[in-house]
Amino acid sequence: MNLGFTLLVVAMLVLVALLGVGLAGLYKIFGVVIPYAAFVTFLAGFVYRVLRWGKAPVPFRIPTTCGQQKSLPWIKANRLDSPQNTADLVGRMALEIFLFRSLFRNTKVELRGERPLYGGAKWLWLAGLVFHWSFFFILLRHLRFFFEPVPGLVNMLAALDGFFEIGVPALYLTDVALLLGVSYLFLRRVLIPQVRYISLPSDYFPLFLILGVAVSGVLTRYFYKVDLLGVKELCLGWIRFQPVVPGGIGLSFYVHLFLVSVLLAYLPLSKLMHMGGVFLSPTRNLANNSRRRRHINPWNSPVKVHTYEEYEDEFREKMKAAGLPVEKE
Repeated sequence: MNLGFTLLVVAMLVLVALLGVGLAGLYKIFGVVIPYAAFVTFLAGFVYRVLRWGKAPVPFRIPTTCGQQKSLPWIKANRLDSPQNTADLVGRMALEIFLFRSLFRNTKVELRGERPLYGGAKWLWLAGLVFHWSFFFILLRHLRFFFEPVPGLVNMLAALDGFFEIGVPALYLTDVALLLGVSYLFLRRVLIPQVRYISLPSDYFPLFLILGVAVSGVLTRYFYKVDLLGVKELCLGWIRFQPVVPGGIGLSFYVHLFLVSVLLAYLPLSKLMHMGGVFLSPTRNLANNSRRRRHINPWNSPVKVHTYEEYEDEFREKMKAAGLPVEKE
């Protein structure tokens, strides 16, 4: 039910773009109004979520660790799994953000008869890594539509991406990698019963939406030719706040643009917001130095405490009579 519902929603989004542009001719709406509204929604939602998370107090050190914390000099500490200072923390965060280190160390369990078997989940890690990095490089490649002249770095990335020069226009490796990565993530969620059981529409919808963006982009580039000069004129008009909608760009481009706009507006409201939340997670962004530094909960109200010295002064004679050791005679 969840799978069919989300697939129907994405199909309806594609139909909205096809009818809105192809039948009703709402080029200004789908070429200017919706992209601007999506960008404003994304920016406002992203800032709101980050500020809300940033204001949440973190009274205790709660980093997730799986290594030895720094303690005595002769005990070897694990600086990445249990960071002791800012430098170690930066290293841990860098590995987490760029290489998904925690996902690499993820494990899975399955039953063989009545016996549980534990193993790695390296295919999930590889698919996630390929998907995210491909998406990132595709975003960088698209910067050529927003700059004139095009930065040299963008041209270099495009040349490396199409290094094998397969077909005309050249096939980009990141396009294939993105489709493979998101397809694996989708099939894993469908074919593994335990994962399918816990999957919600909020899990399927981003996958279908990203898959729709990727497929529509591939169709636009390799099959349904569009006017690239018109696309660049449209993109330059956005960033100059002088929007124009050139004619003859192509219907497939507007479908692609509409799905991208929906994804952009949906991102701050969804689980995709982990792209900003990973930097604010107290289980990741705190050094594990509780043994060397005392952290006091700022929420604690001032209360009168009964120290051990006061306790011993009050019960010293009774402690001595009971044979308990005392610090002061």
